[in-house]
Amino acid sequence: MVARARVPEASSEATRHVMQANRSKNTGPELAVRAALRAAGLTGYRLHWKKAPGKPDVCFPGRRVAIFIHGCFWHRCPHCAPSRPKTHAQFWEEKFARNRARDRRDVEQLLAAGWTVLVVWECQLKRGRAEATMARVVTQARRASERRLPAHVLDAGAPPVWRLRAARARRRARRR
Repeated sequence: MVARARVPEASSEATRHVMQANRSKNTGPELAVRAALRAAGLTGYRLHWKKAPGKPDVCFPGRRVAIFIHGCFWHRCPHCAPSRPKTHAQFWEEKFARNRARDRRDVEQLLAAGWTVLVVWECQLKRGRAEATMARVVTQARRASERRLPAHVLDAGAPPVWRLRAARARRRARRR
């Protein structure tokens, strides 16, 4: 069994309540993805299917497509660079490292089993980006059912690298 760091006391009662309110299933982004899949006519998926490595948030067993819907804060989004907690920094760094290691392990296991893995980030489901992101997810899920695709990972809705760099530079400039 993996030894875990002791969970530190919350810095305030309000912080404690906010953290307790975080859910792991049926989150807003998850519900949005599922609604878009249904609207596109893609039904027959399983939620948190235990037979697939890593229990993907949405799983199409027949198509061998696994969709992970990651929250930007908990999974450390590479697109929006979420802030880090200032209190108990060491605990949070360890927690985030464990989350990223688990995500990598789950994706590797699915790829080894021949699955197509789609990763949807919470920030990619915000207003203005959700339609394009979901169009890519729907297209990939349909392609997987039409013909057997080689196992691969798609970061759905990811903007080009140059756009990411420009957005980060703008954020840094605003902070100064």
